[in-house]
Amino acid sequence: MKCFFKMFFKTLRIVMTPFMLLWEKASTPKGIVRQAEAQQLVDRQCKNLALYQFKTCPFCIKVRREINRLSLTIALLDAQTQPQNREALLQGGGRVKVPCLKITDEQGGVQWMYESSEIIRYLQENFA
Repeated sequence: MKCFFKMFFKTLRIVMTPFMLLWEKASTPKGIVRQAEAQQLVDRQCKNLALYQFKTCPFCIKVRREINRLSLTIALLDAQTQPQNREALLQGGGRVKVPCLKITDEQGGVQWMYESSEIIRYLQENFA
C-alpha cells in the first residue's frame, strides 16, 4: 500500500508540474518600478538573502511571486535537485523544508526563516 501511495503522488507531481509552472508564469504580477538609486540600494540589500526552494512547491511559488512583485534580486537555490544546496539547507537551517529564506546580517550572523507567510511579511516590511 505504501508503494502505491508513493507512485500515485510521484505520478501526480509529474502530471501537475507543467501546469503549476505555467500558472506561476501567468499569474506573477508585474514588479514595482523604483528609481535607479533606490533599486541599486535594494539590490545591495538582497545580496545578503537566498531562498532555498523546490521549483513546484506551492509555497515556494507564492514566495517567488512576491519576490517578483517587489522587484527583488534574491538568489534562488534549488534544494530539490542540487545536492549541495540541500546539504547547505540541512546544515545551516537544521532541516530540509522549503521555502527557506537565509538572511545574513552585516556582522555575518545568519537567520533561517521557514514559513512562507513570515518570509513574505519580512520582504514586505523591508522592501515595499
